[in-house]
Amino acid sequence: MTQTRLHITTGREVANRIFAALEAAFESDGWPIAMIEIDEDRDIHEVSLYADGEVVDIERRMAEVLSSEGHAGGIEREVLPDVDWVAKSLEGLKPVEAGRFIVHGSHDRKDVRADQIAIEIEAGLAFGTGHHGTTSGCLEMIEKVIAEEKPTNALDLGTGSAVLAIAVAKLAPIPVLATDIDPVATEVAAANVRLNGAADHVETATAEGFDDPIFAARGPFDLIVANILAQPLMQLAPEMAAHLAADGSLVLSGILDRQHDAVVEAYVAAKFRHIETFHREGWVTIHLKN
Repeated sequence: MTQTRLHITTGREVANRIFAALEAAFESDGWPIAMIEIDEDRDIHEVSLYADGEVVDIERRMAEVLSSEGHAGGIEREVLPDVDWVAKSLEGLKPVEAGRFIVHGSHDRKDVRADQIAIEIEAGLAFGTGHHGTTSGCLEMIEKVIAEEKPTNALDLGTGSAVLAIAVAKLAPIPVLATDIDPVATEVAAANVRLNGAADHVETATAEGFDDPIFAARGPFDLIVANILAQPLMQLAPEMAAHLAADGSLVLSGILDRQHDAVVEAYVAAKFRHIETFHREGWVTIHLKN
C-alpha cells in the first residue's frame, strides 16, 4: 500500500503547537506524527504525518488543524517506499522514564536500572508507547494513586498498547481489565501484556462501550484510567460515575492544557471531585474522585 508523508515547515514554537494539535486530532487514526529540527540557526522545524493509501481527506483534516493553529502555509506531499513507518519511527526512540517506570523497546533492556519498573513495548499499531506526554503523565499519576489508595480492581479504558494496564499490574497484583474499541489494538495489548509477564492479572477485551456486558461482570472498579481524548471523555462522565466504586479514583488523560477546565467541569457535573492535575508537554493528566 502506498505511504505518503504530509509535511510542513515552520518555527519551533508554532511547530510544537502544531505537533500537539495533530496528535490530538489524529490520535484515534494511529498515523505516526514526527517533528524534527531542520536548521537551528534559522529556526526551521518540520512536522510530518505519515499515512497509508488515499490521503485527500487526511490532508484536508490536517489543513484544518494547521489553520486553527495559525499556519497559513501549504502542505507538501512525499510518496514513500513500502516501509512500516510506525515501527521505523519507534526504533529510534530512547527509553522514557516516568516516576519509577521506564518504557523501552527490546533493544534498550540493558538501560533498565534495578530500581526501575520496566515496561517493554515494541513498535505496533496501537497508540501509547510512553513517549507521549499523556502516557507519561498517566504513569506518574497511577503510581501516586496506587501508593495512596491501594485499589483492588482496575479498568484501563481505551488501552491502546496496554502500557497503563501493565503499569497497574506491576505496581499491584490486582485484576485489571484492559479494553479498546479497536480489535487490532486489543491484539497488540494482549501481546504486550504477555511480553511483560502481566497475563495473570490483566485481561484484554474488545468492547465498543460501557453497555458491553464485560463491564458489569467485572465492575465496579475502584480505579479507572482512561487515556483517550477530551471530547469522548466528557461524554463518558455519567457512565464513568456509574462504573466507579464508592470512593474510587479516576485518572484521565489525552487532554490538552486548554481542554482541562472543560473536562473537569463535565466531571464535576457528574458529581466527581477534582483532586490533582499533572501538566506534561502541553498535555494534562487529571485525578478525580466520586
